Amino acid sequence: MDGFVYKDYDGIGLAELMKKKELQPKEVAAEAMKMIEQHNPKLNAVIRHFHEKVENEAETIDLNGTFAGVPMLLKDIVQEVAGEKITSGSKAYQSYVAKADSEYVKQVRLTGALFLGQTNVPEFALMGITEPVFYGPTRNPWNLNHTPGGSSGGSAAAVSSGMVPIAGANDGGGSIRIPGAYCGLFGLKPTRGQTPVGPSHGRLWQGASVDHILSRSVRDSAAMLDEISMYEKTAAFYVPPFNGSYLQQSQTHSNKKCTIAFSLESPLGTEVHHECKQAVLKAAKLLESMGHHVVEAASPVDGRRIAQSYLTMYFGEVAASISALEDVLGRKAVMSDVEPATWILGLVGKATSAESLEY
Repeated sequence: MDGFVYKDYDGIGLAELMKKKELQPKEVAAEAMKMIEQHNPKLNAVIRHFHEKVENEAETIDLNGTFAGVPMLLKDIVQEVAGEKITSGSKAYQSYVAKADSEYVKQVRLTGALFLGQTNVPEFALMGITEPVFYGPTRNPWNLNHTPGGSSGGSAAAVSSGMVPIAGANDGGGSIRIPGAYCGLFGLKPTRGQTPVGPSHGRLWQGASVDHILSRSVRDSAAMLDEISMYEKTAAFYVPPFNGSYLQQSQTHSNKKCTIAFSLESPLGTEVHHECKQAVLKAAKLLESMGHHVVEAASPVDGRRIAQSYLTMYFGEVAASISALEDVLGRKAVMSDVEPATWILGLVGKATSAESLEY
């Protein structure tokens, strides 16, 4: 197509061009792989390719799906593809091959998206940066000296650099929202029970971890949420179905005025950087200019108690992840199997009582 610039389109935009037969899926996939070859050497966002499968799938794709033919990358944790490695950013899983598609992958596959490969993550997705020892650090496309955040940092760098319009992500403590902010993307964490977690799990991180995508447009995120929201019989949590379309809602202008409160104080009572305060004030002024009633107010929650509850869960989940290695390794896990920080967090988890976990 004359004048076509791949990176100028979001996922829905690319899908529309293919539905109109203005572009073929194999052409779009080739552009995506070209972008990966161009940018990945300096970003280290993509750690595994599915190129051999992509060409065949591009030839037979059903163009009726919402994201039919749209190139997409998956995150190298939880988002399992049958017959492909998935390592959770850890050398301990370097030989592990997924036995089946995760339910998330099944649902996304139904949209017609083409999976090109997997993106880099910190070991076990534990950090707000993406610097696993096994694969090396991922760089931020806006500044190679900066991190793209984490734990979905590889996905964020891939989308922000134009490799793909959408990429798989998950969030248990900011892992969609942090890299979304660091890389100038839209990153929504759905509520627990909204998107699938099976079949290997009934919940992840006690329900804190939820799968979705990172995208350059709000409509891509909304459309994908429409597609993957589901009732899962084996899930620990259930969200009543939304009687409508998130995509339609995202494109509908509302005249409703809201009362919005903000605070410049840390919920933990710690110092807040001046630039962070200015960013909050800028957002407050923007909302006020849109006609909303904006007020400054103290947070009604106990931030320290929330942090204690979260960290208790976090430490315990790290310990459980290390214990789960024994089934894969066929022996007792030892310190050298994981990164030092992971091992230390696991030791804290073993010393933490479940009795101290408060919801």
